[in-house]
Amino acid sequence: MLKRIIPFLFFANYFVGLLAVALSLETAFQLNLPLNSPAYYLLLFCTTVFYYTIAYSGPVAPKVSANPRTEWYRLHYRFVRVSQIVLLSICAVTGSWYLIENFHAVLHLPIYYWLILSIVPLAAVLYYGLLPKSLISFNLRHTGWLKAFVIGFVWAGCVNIFPVAALRIERGVTVAEPLLMLWLFTKNWMFCTVNAIMFDMKDYEDDANIELKTFAVRMGLRNTIYYVLVPLLVIGLVSLLLFATYRGFGLPTILLNMAPFVCLLAVAFSMQRRHSILFYLIVIDGLLLVKALCGIAGSFFVYQNPH
Repeated sequence: MLKRIIPFLFFANYFVGLLAVALSLETAFQLNLPLNSPAYYLLLFCTTVFYYTIAYSGPVAPKVSANPRTEWYRLHYRFVRVSQIVLLSICAVTGSWYLIENFHAVLHLPIYYWLILSIVPLAAVLYYGLLPKSLISFNLRHTGWLKAFVIGFVWAGCVNIFPVAALRIERGVTVAEPLLMLWLFTKNWMFCTVNAIMFDMKDYEDDANIELKTFAVRMGLRNTIYYVLVPLLVIGLVSLLLFATYRGFGLPTILLNMAPFVCLLAVAFSMQRRHSILFYLIVIDGLLLVKALCGIAGSFFVYQNPH
């Protein structure tokens, strides 16, 4: 039974949807903001799962694949198609209700919110090349080394900027500390970028065959670990310590926020050995859940009454 549940949860991208919600909750706790409405979290979850499944919901592969995830989609293509229809329907209904319910607030959202909010979906659309090719044929997914930074940017925007904008719409709440907001966005961007680079390492051979110049293809696996992942993680840790010192965070908060970076560093060194696709999905994506839980726990030591 467990052998069926685990691939279902991770291959069908439902775990990725849970990560988007968890990281959005972390934002609320770390900024000491109220939680968003259940409708918002439902919309975020369904949109994330739908978006990440687009790449695997095309024509059914005619032959058995050596890739476990490709084979899972081949065997469950009917379920995937129904799931995509259900998710899209939920997004349409929930999104329409959300806009109607908050129509006045949406219309009066400051222009700078719209400018910021438009960049993230645009990057997400261009990443998969979802716009008609007659309009624009640019695909950020094929930009090699830039690919991971685009993924990290989209994730940071969805879990940091979107929840804050939604709170402005739902309750008229604004962030009292823009500097903290900017730091959290940057931290999430770099963390998710490192996460994406590690995922590229599993596709090293395939990317090399199609001449997609990711970090792993350009530099090799070992050099990517020592000259890309480790420096980015060290920079993240140093910036965390500097900001924590500036804000006067206590030791428990600092240690809890450091833990995900240390775990990510440990997993990065383990990448010198090849692992199964489920290892990447469970362990590497699981680090995002660890980060969210540690961030939420650390906020309780900063704010005596976070919610």
